[in-house]
Amino acid sequence: MAYRHLSVDWRLDHPSIEREEFFGRSSFSGCDAVFLDPLGISDRWTFEVAPGSDGIRRTDPQRDRGFGRSLSGWMGRRRTEAEDLLLKRGGLLVCRLRTRGEPLEIASSEAPPEHLDRYTWLPSVALVDRQHQFSFPANGRFVPRHGTDIVFEESDSPFETYLQRFEGYITYDAVYRDLLSTPIDRFATVLARNRVGDVIALEVPFDEGRLILIPPLVGVPPAQEAIALLEAAEQHTGRPGFVAEPDWLPAYAVAGEEGLVDELAGLRERHTALAAKIDEVSGRLRDKTSCKRMLYTAGRFSLVPATIDAFAAFGFDVAQADDVLEVRSDEGDALVVVTATEDEAVGLRPYRRLLRAVDRSVTEGEGTRKGILVVSGSRMLDPKRRPTQFTPEVLRGCQAQGFCLVTTYQLFKLVQRVLDGPSDANHADLRRLLVECDGELRQADAA
Repeated sequence: MAYRHLSVDWRLDHPSIEREEFFGRSSFSGCDAVFLDPLGISDRWTFEVAPGSDGIRRTDPQRDRGFGRSLSGWMGRRRTEAEDLLLKRGGLLVCRLRTRGEPLEIASSEAPPEHLDRYTWLPSVALVDRQHQFSFPANGRFVPRHGTDIVFEESDSPFETYLQRFEGYITYDAVYRDLLSTPIDRFATVLARNRVGDVIALEVPFDEGRLILIPPLVGVPPAQEAIALLEAAEQHTGRPGFVAEPDWLPAYAVAGEEGLVDELAGLRERHTALAAKIDEVSGRLRDKTSCKRMLYTAGRFSLVPATIDAFAAFGFDVAQADDVLEVRSDEGDALVVVTATEDEAVGLRPYRRLLRAVDRSVTEGEGTRKGILVVSGSRMLDPKRRPTQFTPEVLRGCQAQGFCLVTTYQLFKLVQRVLDGPSDANHADLRRLLVECDGELRQADAA
């Protein structure tokens, strides 16, 4: 059976996924699964309507040439399509969890003003048990909160598996909260929370359909994300619908149930212990291999920490001051600037940054310190196949100033020597090599 998938303002590169804009022509209800990112929806009015003196953007249908009514009509149309997709087709609507964004107020002389935001198009559902009521999205709050701390709920949902697959690339911009503090787990499936318990991924049932709110990924290629989403959507089609167990159900036991419950409890205890061991070993592996990030990453959150780990492995005391590293040892102190580029060679800008830092050290009375420039050019190429990673001007400048010029590849090989040697080695020879090198540190120098 052929399924039709549609991505709306969400770049997913896959031949079986059609692409459309929110204010486009393709209907949601004609699809089996819709992947939607609401981030850009509010751009339609924030670019057109200036905020008033009270900070609220509002438009008057009597004077805006149909702009407000057109937006209201679009929201109503998309709401109906989403409702048909979920309730009539039993389809999937996967939506990235965002804040509501800047609202638009559509004035009316005869009725209360209408307010639009990124989620006005969401269909409504009300689920009730004997003690609680879950009204979505009426009682929902999309609270701004930014973070990367993810705690998975072990829900066995394919979309939780999708998130686990990209652990480390998830950065949430909002969390979901219920205005009445309804126990959401009684009515929907929580996939993930942050470390203080806020919901950041959620499956809401609409009869046989599912609305799935998930946080965005950062740094994942659209083609790779598309494949994972399609796999999750395919696996989800064979799952039974979500129905919360009533509190009286345990009174109706069946033969053999108790034994299986005990066996499952034991397995969960073992699973918890094994998961803790996996986390421990994963952390040790991450620490052991952190230096490898020097070979291909860039920026203050990846390349710089990996470089700090490398100098610490040599026995330096390392401190970070803005965009410059300060390294100290008995063999000498130095200021380090590290930079990476996808271009073939690193230019003069980082060299000048290092030169200013060394000059500032002198003028502020801290004395003359060695300059070390760590560069990574052509960073997406295999390090063994990279051409010269710095321009001739950079080399001449480092030679004239007595700076050490070293590539991340050469630095990595020095770290390999540290890791291959005895754990109690002092590594004074490597520290001396770096603080006494003038110009390029070559492989022969490091041998």
